[in-house]
Formats: sequence, C-alpha cells, structure tokens
Amino acid sequence: MKPPDRRLVRAVAAAGLALAAWMGLGMAGIWATLAPLERETVGAALGPRIAWLGIGWAVALAGVAYGLHRLHLRYVSAPARLLEQTRVLLAASEPQPLAAQGSAENRALAGAIHELAGQRDRLRGDMAQQIALASRSVQQEKNRLAALMSELTQSVVVCNQGGRILLYNSRARLQFRALSQAPALADGAELMGIGRSIYAVFDRQLVAHALETIHQRLRRGAASPSAQFVTATRSGQLIRVQMAPVRDPEAAEPGAGIGGFVLMLDNVTQSFEEESLRDQLLHGLTEGSRSSLANMQAAVDMLGYADLEPEMRERFLGVVREEVAAMSGRITDLVQRSTQGLKTRWPLEEMLGSDFVAAAQRQIESHCRRSVAVEGADAALWLKVESFTLLQVLTYLAGRLVDEFDVKFLQLRLQQVGQRAQLDLIWSGQVMSTETVMAWEMDPMRFGSQSTPLTVRDVVERHGGEMWFERERVRHQAFFRFLLPLASAQEQLDAAQIMQSDSRPEYYDFDLFQVSEQGNALDDQPLASLSFTVFDTETTGLDPSGGDQIIQIGATRIVNGKLLRHESFEQLVNPGRLISAASIPIHGITQDMVAGKPDIGAVLPAFHAFAQDTVLVAHNAAFDMKFLKLQEAATGVAFHQPVLDTLLLSAVVHPNQESHRLEAIAERFNITVLGRHTALGDAMVTAEVLLRLLPLLQARGIHTLRQAREAAQATYYARLKY
Repeated sequence: MKPPDRRLVRAVAAAGLALAAWMGLGMAGIWATLAPLERETVGAALGPRIAWLGIGWAVALAGVAYGLHRLHLRYVSAPARLLEQTRVLLAASEPQPLAAQGSAENRALAGAIHELAGQRDRLRGDMAQQIALASRSVQQEKNRLAALMSELTQSVVVCNQGGRILLYNSRARLQFRALSQAPALADGAELMGIGRSIYAVFDRQLVAHALETIHQRLRRGAASPSAQFVTATRSGQLIRVQMAPVRDPEAAEPGAGIGGFVLMLDNVTQSFEEESLRDQLLHGLTEGSRSSLANMQAAVDMLGYADLEPEMRERFLGVVREEVAAMSGRITDLVQRSTQGLKTRWPLEEMLGSDFVAAAQRQIESHCRRSVAVEGADAALWLKVESFTLLQVLTYLAGRLVDEFDVKFLQLRLQQVGQRAQLDLIWSGQVMSTETVMAWEMDPMRFGSQSTPLTVRDVVERHGGEMWFERERVRHQAFFRFLLPLASAQEQLDAAQIMQSDSRPEYYDFDLFQVSEQGNALDDQPLASLSFTVFDTETTGLDPSGGDQIIQIGATRIVNGKLLRHESFEQLVNPGRLISAASIPIHGITQDMVAGKPDIGAVLPAFHAFAQDTVLVAHNAAFDMKFLKLQEAATGVAFHQPVLDTLLLSAVVHPNQESHRLEAIAERFNITVLGRHTALGDAMVTAEVLLRLLPLLQARGIHTLRQAREAAQATYYARLKY
C-alpha cells in the first residue's frame, strides 16, 4: 500500500488547527460580550453538549480533508504521475500510452506529450529503417563470419588489457564447461562469460609473461608476434594456449600498443597423458632390452667355446630364443599401445636469446634483491624454449644461492657452442657439494609461499637439454650450466593464419575494450560500468526464519549495460522438507520435481562462483538475501558483494506510483512478463526493469553505486524486514 503524501498530511493538520483556532477565537469573542448572568445561562446550556462542538469540528475537518485530498489528487499527484510517466516515455523504446488523470489541462498536456512522443518514434523508425538499409550488406558479411566462428573446432577467447572476456565462441563455452569444478550446476558459467576475468582460469603471472614476450617482439618490429604456453587449470586439466595481440589503433607508435589479446585454446590433457604413458613404455622397453641383451651376450660368449657340451649349448640357445621372444613381445606391446593416441609435445617457442637473458635478469633482481650482470649475450642467437618455466628455474636456483649461501653477486652468460646454446648462471662465493646440487635439482621449486610441482630436472628434460654444476678455480667462480636447443631466427606462424581477425563469434561485447581494471571500491564506480548478477529464488514458503527453504535459484547477468540472456544460472534445489501446499500453485514446483536434486550445500557454492565480482540485484531483495544469509553457517558460503533492490529503486524514481510490485513496474515499462514466479523468469524481468531504471536514476543525479544504495535506503519501503 502506498504511504500517504507527507505534504497532504501536513496540510490537513494545518487545516484542523486553523479550524480549531477559529472556533476557539469565535467562542472566546462571544463569551467576552456576555454579562455574568448570561454566561451562567449559556454555560449551563452548553456544558452537557460540549462534545457536539468536538464532533462538529471533526466533521468539518473531514470535509476539509476530503476537499484537500481531491485537490491534491487533481493538481499535485496527477501532474507528478504524468511527470514520471513522461520520463519513462523518454527512456523507453516502446513505452505504454500515457494514462492521464486530473484536470482538463493535465489531460490536454498528456495528449500533447503523447503526440510529441509519437513524432519522435516515427522519426526513430525512419532513421532505423535508413540505418538498416545502409548496413544490410555489412550484416550479411558479419553473419557469414559468425557462422564461420561458430564452426571452428578451436576455442577462441578475446580479452581486453585487464583480462576481461569480451568475445568467445561456442567451442570455448563447451571447453570451459569441461574445466568447471561443478559442470552439472554452473555449466561453466562461473568461468566463461562476457566481462568475466580470464584469471579465474589461468595464472595471472603466466599471462603477464606471455604479454611481455609479445611486447618485446612488437618493439623489435615483428609483424605478427605471438606467444604460447601450457598450463594446468584448477580442475586439473592441461591447456595449451596460443596468444596473439589485438593492436591499439590509437597507440603513439604504430604497432606498439596492445588493446587486448586473443587466446586460442586446446585441451591437451588426454594427449599429454598418452605421451607420458608412451614415455613409460619406452623406458620399460629400454630397461627390459638392456637386461635381455646382457643375457644374450653372455649366452653368445659361451656358445663361442668349441668344446662346449651339446646339452649346455642347447641351454644357451634356449636363453637366446627366450630373450629374443621377450624383446619381440615388448616391442609389439609398445607399438600397439602407442597407437592408441596422438603424440603431443610441450610447446617450445622461438625466442631471441638476448630477450630471454634480459627477462631473466629483471626477474632475478626483482625476486632475489641482488644485482645481476649479463656477459656475452649474442644478439643474433635464437633459442627454442618454454620461457616461463625456464625463467622459474633460474629464479629458483638464484634464490637458493642467496638464501643458503648469501651470494652477493650473480651473472648470466649466453653463447653458442656447436648446435646448442650454453647458458650459465655464475656466482662467486662458497663452494657447494655435488649432493647439494642434486638435491636442488630434484626438489620441487618454491618461490616464497608459492610452489610448483616441477623440478629443475623436469624443465631441463622438457627442453631435451642438459644441466650440470662446474667450478672455475682460476676466477674463483662457480656456475650452473644449461645446454639448450637453438632455433632459427624465423618468427612463428602469423596469427591471422590461425584465426581471421575479422571473425565474429556468437557471444561478444567489443565495448569492453574500453574497460580497464580499477582499484576504486565498487561503491564509487558509475552504475553504467558495473556488472550485475540479477537473481531470484523460489521457496517452500514465506517464512525464512521459520524454517522455509530455497527450492530454486535463477539468475542472469548484465555487463556493460547489456542483458546476457545466454549466460544464465537455473537450478532446482532439494529443500530437505515438504513444500507448502499453498505455495505450489504460485511457483508450480512440486515435491517430485525436487526429489533427487542437489541440496543447497551443493548449489550455493556454484551460484556464488557465478555471481563473483558483480553487484547482486533482486526485486524485494531483503526476502531473497535473508534465505542466503541463513545458509552461511551450514554451507560456509557468504555473499559480501553489494546488493541493489529494484523495488526500492522504483520507489526512488517513481515515488508517486500506487504500486511497486514487479508486475506493476513491468507494465509501466511495457516489459513482456514471461515465466512469472519461476526463478529464472523473474530474474529476467527484474533485469529488464533494472536496465530501464538506470537512465532514470541518472536523470535524478544518481550516478554511482553508493548514491543508488543511499537513495534506496531513504525510501519508505526500505523498512521492510524478514
């Protein structure tokens, strides 16, 4: 129910006081003109009937209040409602017709406004038709490119500089679903989505290292620089990634600026496991063959004696036959098992040796706080390395030298020796034992509180290289020496040969190229720049504190001012109790529908991941948030992000409207309501309402999240509690 207008209440109160004062002054004046005898007579006559004076005052006040109310409706409320409807008319593309009330002048004004809006809409239609005609050929080309992108067998993701996803194709969506820790619940939507951070999947430092490699190649004038790496995701999947830059056309130097990057992804988990198995088979073949060859050699040596007895000769011939059969069986088994999968190798990229040494110098100095010199880095030397893990090896070894032997000065030396590159990490100081070197080589690498399962030997073997420890007694120096593969000075394949830069995927928002990572709190950010998760819940009843539970959660996302209908969350929940019979006709969810569904302890973490880094939005959010709050202790999941309520925001922009129910707001904005009282259906309608409210809030000077929350809390409806 709409609260009474405070101005009307104050006017009625003032009228009542004025009427009481007028009656009191009139009676006082008459009393003053009466003689004492007359006063006694009048007092005796009016005393028993004094209550009628109060009744008369109340009746008169009621008449005045009714008149003021009618005047208020006609000359205050009606124009105020017309103003609100006009603002909706300005903001909406297909608004409802104005329903004018009040005076004849007010109704005439509504007609004039509606006529002007009709002229505006006709002009808009003409302009839209002209634009459609002009862009038809362009749209056909875009559709062809979109179809091409959707049919690509490789996953493609495009990010802005801050790592926010602004484009991906359907193949990437399927692949990220496989990477999700809860694919049956979140469907990968907590990882893949417009505006989400790619760092939810890939290590930030790894991506930064690949970008640094691309920057180095851009500074050298490379036409089509790229980088690649392999990484393990949190779900245990092994992903091979090729990165290409998206050039910034407004960069000061042509080709020097990067506005974002393209990632082309391949899941190589199975093929890598197959290669590991193949390596084990080869190792088993080698060790088994070595034993067989030794036995056969011994038998052949004995067969060479001329005086060997026939019985012994037959025994040694049997040994040879058995070992040959065993070797043949091992080889056959290896061939059969090796053909079960395709061979996949950890990718090594071509990198200029001087660039790698410079990167190693910076990283060691930053991590170890020691000066690092570079000696004899051949500017024309090209390496074929996996630079990220090799830099980790050098940083790890330098860190242990500093921590355990207090080495003050380090040096890097790179030169070509034959068909390989020779990289030395040199230091002066205490000499270590061979046992210490072997321990360092076999221990998993650690960097402060962080660690990696890789060892120095793993990385060296990955490169097909060698590593050992030496001393230079003349110079009183020691060094770790690495032999690494060389590469030609030819750049990798142009990224355009792998993915056409003009391709358009099914899901994209190129406006996010303008979005950058900001350190400001969400409260101080403009509403238009925020990402929203709009959600709704269906429950067993209306009493969360009385034991009612969630039976369905539905949600969608708004990013960069656009409703992403394809990025949604919808899940039935087993409440562990009976659904109220009175609520079933409303939401249509029966006990059979939730039987066998996951409980709230499984669903809530998935929804929390879906909503991370966004502002939560709901209609009458206090009700939904109460249910989520009551589950914190049981699930360990807490929602700390800010919350907006479309009911309160509607009361902010439309304080004169009679109702702020979701259906009433949707009707005002001419929003089609589909799936009412289903969690996802209500979330979709609420999202549409929010998009209509944002420009109206801005027109009232409400631009930031903080301003919106403060304005919402000042409304009458913010007093509702559950």
